[in-house]
Amino acid sequence: MVSMVEELGRKREQLLAEGESEDGSATTASLPGIYLPLLPRYFHHPTTGGIKPSEFQKDKEDCLNCIQDALLCGQWQRGAELMISYLEALENPRKEKQQVAPEEIWRIGTEILHHHPRSNIDEINHFADRMKNLGVTRYLKVSLEHVFHLLCNGFLDEAYQNLVLAESWRYGELTVAQDKELKLIQGYRGLLDYLKWLKKKADLLELNEDSYAESSLQQEMHSFYRQATVNLKEIIKTPGVWDPFVMAYVDLLEYYEEYEEAREVLNEYAYNPKFPPNPNAHVFFYQFLKRRGESRKVQIAALQILHQLVPSHELMLEFYTLLKKSRKRKNHRLRLEVIFEMLDFAGWKENVNAWSYLAKQIVEILQNSGKQLDWLKKQWSARKDWWPAFHFSRYLAKRNWHENESLACEKILVAGILLGKDCKYFKYVTRQGCRAKKKKFKMLKKFVKEHSWVNLRLK
Repeated sequence: MVSMVEELGRKREQLLAEGESEDGSATTASLPGIYLPLLPRYFHHPTTGGIKPSEFQKDKEDCLNCIQDALLCGQWQRGAELMISYLEALENPRKEKQQVAPEEIWRIGTEILHHHPRSNIDEINHFADRMKNLGVTRYLKVSLEHVFHLLCNGFLDEAYQNLVLAESWRYGELTVAQDKELKLIQGYRGLLDYLKWLKKKADLLELNEDSYAESSLQQEMHSFYRQATVNLKEIIKTPGVWDPFVMAYVDLLEYYEEYEEAREVLNEYAYNPKFPPNPNAHVFFYQFLKRRGESRKVQIAALQILHQLVPSHELMLEFYTLLKKSRKRKNHRLRLEVIFEMLDFAGWKENVNAWSYLAKQIVEILQNSGKQLDWLKKQWSARKDWWPAFHFSRYLAKRNWHENESLACEKILVAGILLGKDCKYFKYVTRQGCRAKKKKFKMLKKFVKEHSWVNLRLK
């Protein structure tokens, strides 16, 4: 830490002489006077001559506010210079302030070093090592953040070494928080073992027919497999969101044909009530079922919960298709609900397939009549106040017609049936279609006219 402070001090004098801007870029213009002088080391009380904590605290907090302003404005050089002054917080005689100061310095210093244009990995490593040993209670936390930075910058081997060191660290009895941090460290080590396994797997696929090299690679792969599965299996036992860890573990199990265990892991991850609701858990489970060729009934059950959690999910089109193939009446009713709920979201407004599915199901309902028309009425009654402006305005009719004729062709039938032939969308698109002498628009116009009674039933 001392070397970094000394270096920043030297840079400060140099940059003030050269005229460097707040964001670290050199400029010939004069400095705007935003740099603060170093705070005096001690504040003497006029009577006792000792330290006056209130004045010290006020100056410290003023400096902290300036640092926060610099960080919010992306002024990393200014923040680094102010940190030199703020380091005196460690000398505060009050015990509670001494406990808080290392946390503040770690968080601010890390933010500056990660964003400063002139910082380098050696300086970051040095700062992290000093922060790890500044207080035993945050050793694991600082180690984790250090590892994240190394991973984000491609230093996988260095990250792995830091994880091994952190995993072997012990100081007294572990607190609950430290136990969770240690499990995270073990989990990330398992994830890196999985990445090494993937690399060996890629090397194996590129091999020519060399039995010795192939055997050697397979042994290395199996070694990484054992190391990875031990740590990955442990972390996903704890309730939480562990998507990358679960997917890595399942990939390893599937490669070695441990399908039953993989299924149990995914089932537990998706349905254990102790785990927080996680749409991805149901996606992973469905994709596994699909890969394994499970029955349509099982796949529908997996997607039904995903529909409840995220009705706008991209897999809802697949869900709709699965429901359509089902012979159960309740599933046909559910697919109408699914398609309507998808189109409630802006992300599906211009999806041709979604509108095509709705148009076809409406035609199917009109042909069958009976109670299915009540299904349509129920879905439409919940939307008739806002769907006309959301989907069927004249502006959208004009834009859809000029940008995506296929979309307009699917929406026009839905608009005509739900809102009638006087609907702005229906009138504009049919007029344009008839002018373009396209026969299908005449047929659509005739179809809507013949089923005008439906609109009366839906009101």
